[in-house]
Amino acid sequence: MKKTIVSLGLCLVLSCTAFAASTKEDLQDRVDAAKTVLDQVMAAGDRSIPMNILEQAHCVGVVPGLIKGAFVFGAQYGQGVVTCRTGHGWSAPVFIRMAGGSWGLQIGGQSTDLVLIAVNDHGFQDLLKNKFKIGGDAAAAAGPVGRNTQAATDWKMNAELLTYSRSKGVFAGISLDGTVVSQNQEDTEIYFGHPHSFQAILKGDVAPPAGSVEFVKDVAHYFLEAKRH
Repeated sequence: MKKTIVSLGLCLVLSCTAFAASTKEDLQDRVDAAKTVLDQVMAAGDRSIPMNILEQAHCVGVVPGLIKGAFVFGAQYGQGVVTCRTGHGWSAPVFIRMAGGSWGLQIGGQSTDLVLIAVNDHGFQDLLKNKFKIGGDAAAAAGPVGRNTQAATDWKMNAELLTYSRSKGVFAGISLDGTVVSQNQEDTEIYFGHPHSFQAILKGDVAPPAGSVEFVKDVAHYFLEAKRH
């Protein structure tokens, strides 16, 4: 019963607009927004993602403007992009959805940018699944912040995903346990113009569309910068 109410709440809180069909222009805006979020996060200096974590990144996901709302029940929904490291650089991006719900006395709403870092091969494989639950199918931890700080070495070594949020200019690790991440196959097909499997794209078998090149180069830039430190 609670699952049904939360599912209905997710739609009501977010007015179901997140589920509307996307256009190619919408998707390009999402890719551009992901690049902007990553640039702003990495420009935060001592409050950015630690270099030794970026150096171990297998996949990087960015969800600009995850919407969270609550009125007795809570709901969150966001759409973003993921790119993964391949044998010859970083892959073209695929589109993902994130959704979750909670129950309790709560009210309010906000928009939050998310960054997900898969830090081992298992995390990479989880991102290739049709859908997975953070904290369930993929072990997750709130990622530390602070470049090359001692705190950056204290994160859970068995975590497959490190999760971050940025809200009102503040960037910090966040627990996203229970949030479901799934493929957005429809948006991916619209953006590429042809159907491709997520596995093929994230393994580097499909060339990045022209509009995504700057985002992919951005992720590669920060990864290489981390390698040099």
